[in-house]
Amino acid sequence: MEKTEFIERLQRALAAGISSSQVAENVRYYQDYIDAEIRKGRSEKEVMESLGDPRLLAKSIIEANKHAGVSYGSNQAYDEEVTDDAQEWEADRGTPKGRSIVLPGWLVMLIVTVIVLLIIGVATYTLISFAPVIIGVLVVVLIVKTFQGRSH
Repeated sequence: MEKTEFIERLQRALAAGISSSQVAENVRYYQDYIDAEIRKGRSEKEVMESLGDPRLLAKSIIEANKHAGVSYGSNQAYDEEVTDDAQEWEADRGTPKGRSIVLPGWLVMLIVTVIVLLIIGVATYTLISFAPVIIGVLVVVLIVKTFQGRSH
């Protein structure tokens, strides 16, 4: 089995039992691990053989998350036969072909924080820009009210 096939099978199997951010984290870990082992001089085949069946690895990861109190989804994928053909898998489950982008949780929080800070900055800039106009209008209203009170 090649690295790409191993990673695809691992990703599909993990998706049945843990959150998408955890799937991405685990997939990234195993991609980095495989690359590091190959850089150390091991062949891709040796690394793949040492890792074993990606479905069993995924099941172990899901079980570890359950025991840690973190569980999402079900283990339905392990009761079913996962086919070798990715197109067949997509057709069976009605999923669209193509890739999806999975962002880690810390990155999502960073993006949200930046957006909130931008909104606060724009609101502050707007208030500061209009402050002289608002103050001028308030002064004029105060003067008019003062003179109206004296004329009665």
